[in-house]
Amino acid sequence: MNTITEFYYVLVFLIVAVLFTIVPVVISYLIAPRTIGKKTFATYECGIEPFGSAWIRFSVVYYVYALIFIAFDVDILYLFPIALSYTRGGNVCEFYSLLIFVGILAFAIIYAWGKGVFTWKRRVQ
Repeated sequence: MNTITEFYYVLVFLIVAVLFTIVPVVISYLIAPRTIGKKTFATYECGIEPFGSAWIRFSVVYYVYALIFIAFDVDILYLFPIALSYTRGGNVCEFYSLLIFVGILAFAIIYAWGKGVFTWKRRVQ
């Protein structure tokens, strides 16, 4: 009987999770407007009428810049828990692994900087 009560909490959690996913979909279906007009399938971007084609070429620099941003983001997400562990007296091995991690990221950033990823060149059209 004790095992059943332990799984009861899991069942309640599962039911609540399913309700939290289904209820917003049902509510949005019930209150969403159903009119189909001229601009229903038009691309909407901040209230500005779209112009030109959406299929334009972007330089690879933009993608590399985005990857560098993700590397910084992951770096910050990794360094916060590590910094908190050092307030409780971290291990020397952890410190060296942190230095290696930050060093690899620093080399990647220096390489990208040397390639000119961080300089924005405006194309004249």
